[in-house]
Amino acid sequence: MVATLRVVLDQLVAPTEPELAEASRELARALVLGAPSGCEVEAIAPAGGVDGALDAVSGLAGVRRTALPRRELAGALQLGVGTGIGGGMIHSPSLFAPLVRHDRVHDHDQTVVTVWDLRPWESPSELPRAVVAWHKAMLKRAVKHADAVVVPTHSLASRLLEVAPALRDRLRVIAGASPLGFSVPVDEVGRRRELGLPEGFVLLAGGPFGSEGLEAGLAAVASSGVDLPIVVIDVEDGHEPAVADLASAAGVPERALHVRGVLSSEDRAAVLGGAVAFVAPSRRAAFPWRVVDALTLGVPVVAASSAVHDEVVFDGGVLVSSSGASELADGLGAALASALGSTAAAERLGVLAGDRGRAFSWREAADKVWMLHAEL
Repeated sequence: MVATLRVVLDQLVAPTEPELAEASRELARALVLGAPSGCEVEAIAPAGGVDGALDAVSGLAGVRRTALPRRELAGALQLGVGTGIGGGMIHSPSLFAPLVRHDRVHDHDQTVVTVWDLRPWESPSELPRAVVAWHKAMLKRAVKHADAVVVPTHSLASRLLEVAPALRDRLRVIAGASPLGFSVPVDEVGRRRELGLPEGFVLLAGGPFGSEGLEAGLAAVASSGVDLPIVVIDVEDGHEPAVADLASAAGVPERALHVRGVLSSEDRAAVLGGAVAFVAPSRRAAFPWRVVDALTLGVPVVAASSAVHDEVVFDGGVLVSSSGASELADGLGAALASALGSTAAAERLGVLAGDRGRAFSWREAADKVWMLHAEL
């Protein structure tokens, strides 16, 4: 008898969050590659969306499409009404899942969901009201009906328990990772040239929202005395002027700033390949995808100390403690200056980053997912 793990891949056919779409794809790939004997992986996806998007995950045993497109399906899931998804072993890389009453003991139905980011609870003003309402409603449904809820770090598990104490015995920690085979491409220089980027720069990621900490990050680079260009990636369309304003207020010359949007994994790796350091000023309770990318590629990391960063970066970079935004900017700036103060210091941090980066693997994450469902 074949055991089928059904993975929700809504983000592949109708992406709304690039990081979540990439995580969904990479986890599904790793689940297929690591499927135990007698097990297979099937996809669940909404109707419509991008044609051929699921081809990115080879080896799927099948694809079950729902009758509803993603937006309508999201509404149905929020209300707990019929979606046609059915039962079985269901694993979702997000809260997007049929969280309804089911019988795990007799029918062997399981539903496991994932929470990567607590912004809907910690910084709701940064998101559309409908998005916040959906996440809060789905977490309530998870409290009632999920067999397990996956979070990427122990610190996020602790914080989520403050929001939903009833999840205590059902929380599982399974970290994310950079894409399988993530490495600096051989055509890195050409890719950076096509992106209009210089060689040798300090890299940051995120947008102008307060929880991103970009204001402190830009001020840190400006005050560090490090005379290098600054590249900011993952800036959403329309937010470029706001990022430019933050840079100007921090004293960053206009000619030194290069703002880019969401990049493909290959272009992102090429950008990281040209960075002399990655500065991570955010202290949000969310999995720090770009920090993990930097660690994976051995880029020196200077990060704001936070529950998440302390756990993820650990001894792979410089962690800066502070009590406020101004103190954080000064601390990050001093740490950056020290990190790049000599070739030996930068090389040492690069080695530490690379060593720590090996702790994050989608293959290991997939093994833990298979083990979780076996335990259930």
